[in-house]
Amino acid sequence: MLRACNSRVEPTPVAAPRLLAHSPELAADLGFDEDFMQGEDFARVFGGNALLEGMDPYATCYGGHQFGHWAGQLGDGRAINLGELIDAKGAHQVLQLKGAGPTPYSRGADGRAVLRSSVREFLCSEAMFHLGVPTTRALSLMGTGDEVLRDMFYDGRSAMEPGAIVCRVAPSFLRFGNFQILTQRRDEETLKQLVGFTLKHLFPELGHSEPDRDGALALLYEVARRTAVTVMGWMRVGFVHGVMNTDNMSVLGLTIDYGPYGWIDDYNPDWTPNTTDAQRRRYRFGEQPQIALWNLARFAESLLPLVGEAAPLEEALRCYVDVAEAERRAMWVGKLGLKAYREGADAPLIEGLLKLLTAAETDMTIFFRELAGFDVGDAASGLAAVRPALYAGEPDPGWMPWLEAYAARLTEDGLDPSERAARMNAANPRFVLRNYLAQVAIDRAEAGDLGGVEELLDTMRRPYDEQPGREHLAERRPEWARHKAGCSMLSCSS
Repeated sequence: MLRACNSRVEPTPVAAPRLLAHSPELAADLGFDEDFMQGEDFARVFGGNALLEGMDPYATCYGGHQFGHWAGQLGDGRAINLGELIDAKGAHQVLQLKGAGPTPYSRGADGRAVLRSSVREFLCSEAMFHLGVPTTRALSLMGTGDEVLRDMFYDGRSAMEPGAIVCRVAPSFLRFGNFQILTQRRDEETLKQLVGFTLKHLFPELGHSEPDRDGALALLYEVARRTAVTVMGWMRVGFVHGVMNTDNMSVLGLTIDYGPYGWIDDYNPDWTPNTTDAQRRRYRFGEQPQIALWNLARFAESLLPLVGEAAPLEEALRCYVDVAEAERRAMWVGKLGLKAYREGADAPLIEGLLKLLTAAETDMTIFFRELAGFDVGDAASGLAAVRPALYAGEPDPGWMPWLEAYAARLTEDGLDPSERAARMNAANPRFVLRNYLAQVAIDRAEAGDLGGVEELLDTMRRPYDEQPGREHLAERRPEWARHKAGCSMLSCSS
């Protein structure tokens, strides 16, 4: 595959394509009305059985570092790009089917996806979008009518599962690995072409169209900036990607490839949802900002042939550090309802809070949402935010000194309580796609009931709003879900 960035390939037809769920907002943005979405033509095309006029499907070639080690050539093993269209806002969007059959990069696999992983990707893509975190989108969830053989935890217990296909949507699915593979092959000519294409079509606002030294550095600066914004968005809402390999990092700074992801229930910076990473915990929640920087360094190395020396690339990487720190501070200003971040003064307050949250199983989402009702005139009232977030026991005595310090800090700011609560509720969601909620919806879907998927999809459209009647979707993880498959940890298996 030398000097190739992609390969032409068509989806493999399935037995009985059927629309299971879709995002009405995204469909409208793409110019697809409800009649088309519910029609036979849509099912055939987005189930992989037909193509619309102008579609020219292909799969892309890339490499990547997986769990810290170079893995060689990878590529779209089960993702096929149907083509590109212009949406209602005039933006270019690529339509991609995930699970539509084998490609030249499948490495002997079947190229298919199962319902459980497809439900998770479909729901999380849309949940992240409405949470305000940069992400690829999901247009549709299709049932295929076929069954797929999978060993969910690689323990020899393979089983047939219902197949499914998700249509993912993004301006581009280019990854760090698309550039890495070309540098590894010493294919500088194709690398220049790809960098030039990326600058011209994805980042025209940078004012660089040539794949020279300046263009490559401008590209790195922008990719670093966007990556910082996205990863700190993950930290704000408690999302753990689970498999931050360089081939799963978007040059647009989008959250991409929803595999063994998870949501923090109790605040634990060492938690990872990925069974493959259970021992080393390389991609644990608290390590994500640092891993993103490591991945960016690998991306920078892929641009070295165009820059010629390492020093300017290293300088560009400082952009990530600076932006991530600015985003971190802004995150805490929002989460704690502060007027502004105070250098030196706020760090001890935040560090003390994180120690308290970690010391006992404290639900991250519930705690910060309840904290919006804190009464600065009665520090003990803060225990009302702590108690419903605890998975067991009463609040630690250490909470009172922290709450008193927090009350003093808020008093200095002097914000009106309603304004402070509004700021906090805009930063701290009431609803996130908790692992066990997704699994309950999957169990229902596998039994033929899509009501759980629709309920979660609708709830996650307004994650920052109170939604009367849906309080059960904002509760702590139940005890039965602590170790249930799909509710705690997941494998890289589809």
